[in-house]
Order: sequence, then structure tokens, then C-alpha cells
Amino acid sequence: MQLQDLLFSQGFGTRRVCAGLIQLGHVTIAGERVTDAAAEFAPHGLRFCVDGVEWEYHEKAYVMLHKPAGTECSRKPSAYPSIYTLLPAPLRQRPQKGAVQGVQAVGRLDQDTTGLLLLTDDGQFIHRMSSPRHHVPKVYEVCTRHPVEDRQLQRLLEGVTLEDDPRPVRAAACERSGERQLRLTLTEGKYHQVKRMLAAAGNRVESLHRSQIGSLALPPDLLSGQWRWLGPDELAALGA
Repeated sequence: MQLQDLLFSQGFGTRRVCAGLIQLGHVTIAGERVTDAAAEFAPHGLRFCVDGVEWEYHEKAYVMLHKPAGTECSRKPSAYPSIYTLLPAPLRQRPQKGAVQGVQAVGRLDQDTTGLLLLTDDGQFIHRMSSPRHHVPKVYEVCTRHPVEDRQLQRLLEGVTLEDDPRPVRAAACERSGERQLRLTLTEGKYHQVKRMLAAAGNRVESLHRSQIGSLALPPDLLSGQWRWLGPDELAALGA
């Protein structure tokens, strides 16, 4: 692949911008400056540096983000900063079908909800992880306003009725993890679902944190606001 096309595919700008970066000496590979925009390289596993930014080629981007509170999962946020400001520019500018669209969040978390969020430019992966037909479990750590009662756990497991859906919505799993804490597993995603389910069961959500998607748990060393690439084993576990 020509180097200018390689940089373009990774989100470093238009082909013209990428060619200019190369020709002006802003790109190095293995410590050597490359100034020929048409120079060809095998992309798989290629590491390069653009203006001091170290990067590795990824045909598709799959990343995890530890979403902090007070951020919105939107490119056009209404009241809080966007989660996309936490990502480097190349991830925000990766081209899709010829247009700059960048990675997209796999589902959304409310502005006050924290925890594991996946982002990718793979549309099929987004559909597979988000569609209720695939029943991908998502685990939430919930802090409640009132002590968690056995009857509330039972109601969540048996199903509660939400205002916009006459069919009962059930938790795939639910267990008390503290006097005012519970661990809730869902396999579908509705608007404010956890908060509305807890309210229907007779309690209130004080704080909400997503700790796991499928078999992928939020790593304890990934701090709030940080992101990283998903590894091959993690992708395989998610079916990517």
C-alpha cells in the first residue's frame, strides 16, 4: 500500500494532507524519515510515527474506553463534553466509505453513567453487539438510594413493565453486592433501561457503572477517561 494511502486509511487527514505530511518529512518508519508519498509498505503490523505520534496500522479500529461521568456519547453533545474528545484525532477521523466518520460508539451510556464502552468503525460488529437478537450480556454495577430488598431482586428477575413497552423486561441475572448495591445483567438495551427498571421495582439508581460486555471486563488498570486498542484474544471472545 502506498504510504499516503496508508496514512489516509488510519485517519491522519485527506490523501493530499497525508502526502504533504510525508513530503515535508513529518513521517518516520523504524526511525527513518520517509519523504516519498508513493513508497509502498506492507500495512499489516506496520508501525510509524507522524509528528511524534506513534501509531500501528489497524485495518479496522476496535477500542475500549473507560467512560467518565459528565460526558455524552454523541458527536454533537447538548450539555456535556463528547466522549470523542477523549480519543486521538486519527480515531475520530478514520474514513468510512470515502467519508470521514471516525469510530462510532457501540451503543450509548447516559452522561452520568461510567464504565466500559466499545468503539469501532466496523458496522457489522456494531450491529452484532447492539442488536437484541444476539443477546450480548452487559453487566452493570448499581448503587441504589434505598437498601436492596429481596422482593426487588425477584421483581427484576421475573420482569417489570416499563411505560413504553407492555411486555415485561427481565434481568438476565441480578444479585445483591452490598446493602445499597447490586449487579445487574441485561441482554437488551432500552432508553434509561436500568434506571427505569429499578424505579419499577421500587428503588432508585444513585450511580451506574458498566463493568462488562459479553466476556470482556473493564480492565482495572484502564483509568477513567483512558482508552486502548482491543487485543486479538479480546476480539475473538467478542466474535470480531
